[in-house]
Amino acid sequence: MKILVANLGSTSLKWRLFALEDQQVHLLHKGGLERVTEYSEAINDCLDQLKDVGAIQDESELSAVGFKTVLAQSVTGCVALDEAVLQDMEEGNLIAPAHNPPYLTGIRLFADRMPRTPLIGLFETAFYQWIPETAKRYGVPRSWHQAGVRRWGFHGASHKYIAERSAELLGREDIAHRARQLYVDGAHGSTGGTDCRVISCHLGGSSSVTGIRNGVAIGNSMGLSPQSGLPHNNRVGDLDAMAIPFMMRKKGLTLEQVTEDLCSMGGLQGIAGGSNDLRDIQAQSEQGHEDARLAIDFLVAEIRRWIGSYHLELNGLDALVFTAGIGENRAGLREAVCARLENLGVRLDSEANHACQAQEAIISPEGSPVKVMVIPANEEWVVAMEVKRFLEKNT
Repeated sequence: MKILVANLGSTSLKWRLFALEDQQVHLLHKGGLERVTEYSEAINDCLDQLKDVGAIQDESELSAVGFKTVLAQSVTGCVALDEAVLQDMEEGNLIAPAHNPPYLTGIRLFADRMPRTPLIGLFETAFYQWIPETAKRYGVPRSWHQAGVRRWGFHGASHKYIAERSAELLGREDIAHRARQLYVDGAHGSTGGTDCRVISCHLGGSSSVTGIRNGVAIGNSMGLSPQSGLPHNNRVGDLDAMAIPFMMRKKGLTLEQVTEDLCSMGGLQGIAGGSNDLRDIQAQSEQGHEDARLAIDFLVAEIRRWIGSYHLELNGLDALVFTAGIGENRAGLREAVCARLENLGVRLDSEANHACQAQEAIISPEGSPVKVMVIPANEEWVVAMEVKRFLEKNT
């Protein structure tokens, strides 16, 4: 079975082609195109590259194309992307304006180009289907909640992989199996034995923290939209809702200007006052730029706040995991996040931490009550596996 996973950005198309047999997954090819202005040409270029390298002879060899779709108004899980689902995604455009439109365009073009190939979406919200009702709600009027104002949670594919892999590293194959089968079997029933408690920190250009009990999410720092939660590279993160009417009245900003400021000029960039790349901000901080230092300190403080929240909710912790670009590569930030958490059982092996760069490792000392881990993100692998399970269940 060959499954193509397509990642669609506002000006990019990236892909990975997997061959899957049983639980074995082999990456056959990966590539990408930047500065995309015409998606139909980009899709043709993608398929041509796959043929040129011999990964496929013809697109009819593809069992499906999988997409890491972000949000639909009422649909979640791993689903066939028919027109009804796409229309439901369109309802979510106001919440995910940077993510949904390019996916909608690309999916419809893939459907035109490959009408007999199943197109399957794994929604980023899928991992949070079973979180407690208290973790889904805002204190808004009932009519707002009925209109869809709720906490969704995002980065679901990334955090689900952490749920699986961390359980394996903890020697809890029962929990790893449950996490792997979650979208097929659901989250019903007890696992038996002691709880497996994990906090997953997906830290990159877009960041979030998730609490995981026995392979199932109990909540995510992101809420209604991908603009919420931790500060992102240039998106604001959490904000008092009254800031919006305040700035509209005080500065005469339009709703469009406020949205642009919050989605494009906020977050780490807004605090640092320059670049939105943490590498640049770190360099500026080391040169003595106070705003750059503040941006890093603020990010660390917000990560720790969510870790503390989920530690309390989980009633303890077995593993603290760092993943994604910043989480995997920034030893100094991992050290700052873990500082003075000994009373929570979190200890760091400084040498192991600084030796770890974008590779899987346990960076806590032997005998530490909490295992601190670095696990590289593997979202496309999760999408490919879930598409395979979907096809096996529905064909």
